[in-house]
Amino acid sequence: MKDPRDIIKRPVITERSTDLMAEKKYTFDVDVRANKTEVKDAIEKIFDVKVEKVNIMNYKGKFKRVGRYSGLTNRRRKAVVTLTQESNEIEFFEA
Repeated sequence: MKDPRDIIKRPVITERSTDLMAEKKYTFDVDVRANKTEVKDAIEKIFDVKVEKVNIMNYKGKFKRVGRYSGLTNRRRKAVVTLTQESNEIEFFEA
């Protein structure tokens, strides 16, 4: 099994993702090769919470040009993790 910190790259902090935190849904950038089970196990191990559901979205790389050179940015994968009602919340910002 991979290290959980290799699977979970970073939290996604946007206006929409902060609105979803009220419903115990948290958004993370994850490794492009990770599946739902690996994401669930990694979140439970890192943050010590119980995960109810994981939704994963794939994003293609965007076409970019710099002068005469062109190419694609890296593809990425985003996971929205729903926690169970009994579990604690994940604290991104501490007061």
